Amino acid sequence: MADTLVVHVGDLLKRPGTRKPIHREVVVDGVEVAGSRMPEKAPVVVDVVVESMSDSLTVSGAAEAPWMGTCRRCLREIAGTATAEFREVYERHPVEGETWPLKGDQVDLTEMVREEAVLALPLAPLCQDDCLGLCPECGADRNEDDCGHTLVAEDPRWAALDQLKFD
Repeated sequence: MADTLVVHVGDLLKRPGTRKPIHREVVVDGVEVAGSRMPEKAPVVVDVVVESMSDSLTVSGAAEAPWMGTCRRCLREIAGTATAEFREVYERHPVEGETWPLKGDQVDLTEMVREEAVLALPLAPLCQDDCLGLCPECGADRNEDDCGHTLVAEDPRWAALDQLKFD
């Protein structure tokens, strides 16, 4: 497993239009957002193609990483794999928020991969699409058993409308 996302691109910069495939497995710690996070020391698999342009490089590909989180409905710990696909530009004079810096004969993909990984993590993870969640009355996990409570949301402010009869 490679330990860095710094890629030597001197050969590409000399020949516009050339491509170089890159495959790396690196650890990118400290990636988390809202209800999910990447486990510490978990490998991020990065597969990209670096392509030389006349005065810049494009980096196209994907990063795949495991994630862990808490189901937003039943509060169970869950895990999955997040995939981030991207196409980014690296240039010697980057535009803030639009392109990434090209320093000498190297590009450092670390911050770009970290940013893409954060964007790929689920903000409100679910253990399954039809998760029933917890019972609001007794706290039982409704996916495991029926606690017998009905989940009718009644608002006393609208109770008078229940008495209306139409002919």
